[in-house]
Amino acid sequence: MKILVVEDDVHIREGLMEALSREGYALIAAENGKQALERYRKEKPDFIILDIMMPELDGYSVCREIRKLDERIPIVFLSAKGEEVDRVVGLELGADDYINKPFGIHEIRARIRTIAKRCLRQQFAGVGTETFSFGDLTVFPRELCATRGLERLELSLRELKIIECLYRNKNQVVTRDMLFDVAWGYEHMPNSRTLDQHISKLRKVIEVDPDNPVLIRTVHGLGYRYQENSPKTFR
Repeated sequence: MKILVVEDDVHIREGLMEALSREGYALIAAENGKQALERYRKEKPDFIILDIMMPELDGYSVCREIRKLDERIPIVFLSAKGEEVDRVVGLELGADDYINKPFGIHEIRARIRTIAKRCLRQQFAGVGTETFSFGDLTVFPRELCATRGLERLELSLRELKIIECLYRNKNQVVTRDMLFDVAWGYEHMPNSRTLDQHISKLRKVIEVDPDNPVLIRTVHGLGYRYQENSPKTFR
């Protein structure tokens, strides 16, 4: 999932980029409206986070131009302008959501996750995204979630990629390099500590007892393994 982040404030832009990269999104940055249109045409993002008050072109103008080319790509406005009329203008131009500054990172993650799910449903149509069992979990790739009984567990894109990689290579050791390539891509190679932190976070989401994992097992010095015949555990 590729997100174009358009924001002229460098601190807000970099903060958003850092937070969203942890969720597994591919990111493109633009610092003004003119650059935003250039990046949109060249990079073909899946959706856009768009500031309103910017140099070169404001967000409303950028939105108008993009909507001439694509009526479906999700657009979320970010703005310090909190008046109702500004929100109405943004939504009438075709924005999918409108977030006022200052905003909490948890709020924007939740809103983007909702949009991401909708994008995934469109992208995954006809593709191999069937549900599958991962131990005692049922994983729903299109919904970015897994279930254990009646419990629903939300997953980030990167977490889903890790689970899918382990599932496809069930009963085999999945090396760190394999997980890096699948979850981060060839162009971005995080350090081993970053991978360990993501695995630890994922275990807290999907394992019944994260301190004694049965779904994602560590193979010391090599990587990780999903053992399909592991005993099933239930809450």
